Amino acid sequence: MSCSVAVSNSPVFSTSSSIFSTKPSIISSSPDSHTLSLSHLKPSYSSSVTTFSSSSPSNSTSSPFSPLRVRLSKPIIASPTSSNGPVLKRKRPARLDIPVSSLTLQVPATSSAVARDVVEDEGDGFSVYCKRGRREYMEDRYSAADNILGESKLAFFGVFDGHGGAKAAEFAANNLKNNVLDEVMTTHKEDIQEAVKRGYLNTDSDFLKEDLNGGSCCVTALINNGNLVVSNAGDCRAVISRNGVAEALTSDHRPSRDDERDRIETLGGYVDLCRGVWRIQGSLAVSRGIGDRHLKQWVTAEPETKVLRIEPDHDLLILASDGLWDKVSNQEAVDIARSFFVGNKKSQPLLACKRLVDLSISRGSIDDTSVMLIKLEHYI
Repeated sequence: MSCSVAVSNSPVFSTSSSIFSTKPSIISSSPDSHTLSLSHLKPSYSSSVTTFSSSSPSNSTSSPFSPLRVRLSKPIIASPTSSNGPVLKRKRPARLDIPVSSLTLQVPATSSAVARDVVEDEGDGFSVYCKRGRREYMEDRYSAADNILGESKLAFFGVFDGHGGAKAAEFAANNLKNNVLDEVMTTHKEDIQEAVKRGYLNTDSDFLKEDLNGGSCCVTALINNGNLVVSNAGDCRAVISRNGVAEALTSDHRPSRDDERDRIETLGGYVDLCRGVWRIQGSLAVSRGIGDRHLKQWVTAEPETKVLRIEPDHDLLILASDGLWDKVSNQEAVDIARSFFVGNKKSQPLLACKRLVDLSISRGSIDDTSVMLIKLEHYI
């Protein structure tokens, strides 16, 4: 297809030009082409645009004075039914389907996060319940493994709260257990904290090698022959019940902590208050975790670890993301959890997890919320 634009001083306006032919046909004299006027595509602003001069000798609907004319090379088809001989007709051009790309940019979720609003699981010694908040996809993950290597008193549990996507949380849930166990099984008991630390740091290093984005807070519990090893990096929390009295075994890693702020500023970073929340570099509201490569200089994956012996008065352990702890206190969580299986004829720990999650949501939580209950008596 060829296109030509007529200008006032162009030869096409010459009276001798063939386009001013008085023939009533709208077909050009060229045997293999015809001319279409596109003047109807331009909105009317004055009569000179829509009305042809009365002195124009042409009765055609195509004005020779149209500002834009398109010359289309099309085959001419003769109508066999005309009584005055064959009449030339234009063949309708094929319809053009022009794709229109979307202006909406979306980050695809990981495959395991799609269409998972609620996740629940339970075993002989644990129950877990996770519920999506107002994010498009759930970013929380968990890990639960008991009877490891055939040992009934060896177990590992974890809750992972992702941010900036679920990739870091999912990576930690799939790899942290093995990395910690690899270090612990080859370490003396007195060096257990260093072994767990190496397991966390190795997991973080492996994640960064994958060239993945996002980050994850973590809280884990390793049980080995009656010893409880609890670790955290970020604001996921572990709370133990001692005969119904709640005791936090971890401390949330947030920039508002004096020691965390000092560590960040010593490394050249800064902490400021953004809309009531303390953030690193005006961005992240937690100061430790797996991933967060863009802030890795200040966000360490090094955990804080506490080791204790499980006693008969230790009846349960709660691991949960901040979706719970931002709305429910430690003691309130223990009171509600114990009411479902301590002293009852029928233990219902999974229902206790659901009740805690629903309570947090009813109080205005919009975050993903994950709660895991571990019956410690099962591992003594």
